[in-house]
Amino acid sequence: MDTSLELLAPAGNAEIGMAAIDHGADAVYIGAPKFSARADAGVSVEDLARLIQYAHLYYARVYVALNTILTDQELPEALEIIREVFQLGADALILQDMGLLELDLPPIPLIASTQMHNNTPERVQFLEAVGFKRVILARELSLDEIAAIRQQTRIELESFVHGALCVSYSGQCYMSQAATGRSGNRGVCAQPCRSRYTLTDADGKVIRQQKFLLSLKDLNLMNAIPDLIAAGVTSFKIEGRYKGIDYVKNVTAAHRQAIDQFISGHLDYRRSSSGVSTFAFSPDPDRTFNRGYTQYFISGRREKVASIDTQKSIGQHVGVITGMGKNYFQMNRYDLQNGDGLCFFTKQNDLAGFRVDRVEKEKIYPNNMKGLEIGTPLYRNHDMALIRILKKSSARRRIAVEMAFTQEDGLIRLAVRDEDGNQAETLIKVLFEPPRDPSRAREQIETHLSSTGNTPYRVAGLTIHPEQPGFLPVSTLNGIRRDVLEALTRIRLEKYRRQTILLTSNDAPYPEKKLDFRANVLNEHARRFYERHGAEITEPAFETLSDTAGKMVMTTRYCIRHQLDLCPKYSRSRRPLKEPLRINDGNHTYRFEFDCRQCRMLVVLERN
Repeated sequence: MDTSLELLAPAGNAEIGMAAIDHGADAVYIGAPKFSARADAGVSVEDLARLIQYAHLYYARVYVALNTILTDQELPEALEIIREVFQLGADALILQDMGLLELDLPPIPLIASTQMHNNTPERVQFLEAVGFKRVILARELSLDEIAAIRQQTRIELESFVHGALCVSYSGQCYMSQAATGRSGNRGVCAQPCRSRYTLTDADGKVIRQQKFLLSLKDLNLMNAIPDLIAAGVTSFKIEGRYKGIDYVKNVTAAHRQAIDQFISGHLDYRRSSSGVSTFAFSPDPDRTFNRGYTQYFISGRREKVASIDTQKSIGQHVGVITGMGKNYFQMNRYDLQNGDGLCFFTKQNDLAGFRVDRVEKEKIYPNNMKGLEIGTPLYRNHDMALIRILKKSSARRRIAVEMAFTQEDGLIRLAVRDEDGNQAETLIKVLFEPPRDPSRAREQIETHLSSTGNTPYRVAGLTIHPEQPGFLPVSTLNGIRRDVLEALTRIRLEKYRRQTILLTSNDAPYPEKKLDFRANVLNEHARRFYERHGAEITEPAFETLSDTAGKMVMTTRYCIRHQLDLCPKYSRSRRPLKEPLRINDGNHTYRFEFDCRQCRMLVVLERN
């Protein structure tokens, strides 16, 4: 039996979602009109309906994210939204708040958001037991940890493979709420992890000053897709509901090629949707927004995962400066264009940048020469050539069809069968005369029936009977082709079958017996859910706490000591640090605690 693999792309709006499908996505995820983890990335009901119909034509799926924690007052409205998106045809619901499982949900498949911190076999087993169809795995997991989850469960496993990384375990970060009153678990994270901090030791000695000490590089696991498949992942997710259409087009196309390359060498795997995309460009994630790339912990703790000198995009490394003039520089690269944005790190390791005003052969004239010198590495973070291509129609996705044309007894019949086995035909009476040039008549039929234009189809095969057909007007040929493909489109949409799963309550035991604020219980329905499954809620959600000083606001596998070569386990450095270490952003002070046994770092709010 074939295993289907799914490329899952983000959709900040319907247009971006449709572009993702054009560029090869098997599914897209998009925010519900309210209550998604990207509060500003929700869409209207009309746009959602438009996206769903477009996706379903290609047998691609649309998942709607309603993955925040909710108050008791918000639950009725959330339920109405869920019922509405189900009626529109959404294929699954991504959620975080377990209180929703206590409501009378429609039979829409449920996906456990990564905000639920799905990091152990026991947690995933529980989610499978209570009715979830899929879990989105914690980003921090290694291949071995994913494989262990796969061995102990049968639920679908979805993994992030590209995009921005939260430094904290998802759903376990309270830093934004503590610092600004904006909760990440309520969809309005202020991203304090992308702020500057000064790191000091117990005596107040400065170790690093005004650096982005919690800002991680971006994830790129494109080269690890075969390993993820071997570990049990079948859905590969690109982060980025706040990203623009250029990013989604480029990154989706790149991952489409990577997954297709794997499938081409493994006949027991297939795509999970229909059609093949062709691109008007060469996909390359380096040429799109990125903070530098990391594989994070997929192979264990092997690399430095933070980008402490900048939280901004650095883009693609394009070379080093080899020569300088009065108002120009030279480098061993000849594809720079007027309007390109380049950046570099100064001697103080701060990111600086400039625009290319003009390029004259080997001479590059920037709008600013400050800080440039021979040997300076340059990065391109604004690629005009790629942007121009991506602003236009940059991909076509076509569903393969076989056509059979028959002409006899005053009738012509055109039958079509698509790659999924759907069939349609059209039959018309027509007067035709023997052609003066039989080969020309046949060639005209082939040309006009194969010219599918802006339809989502491509003719992979065409049979014509008899061998020497009669002459037919071009308008007749175009008309029967148009009619049969429109009929096929209707049939494809009618035959699309989404999965429905009716949720049935049970009392499967939760793997933990006592739950504090990190369980994110904000409503009484969630409390009842956990209590029914044998867990005691000892503390409500962080958002309800009046005094948060001394609370742990972040738990992370990222370790500042490892990043700075000060780790007693992994680093050769023997420089002792007087602990506790603290960071300060000018308004708030946080203390680091190190759990070396589990190789993780805890961030505690000291002063607010």
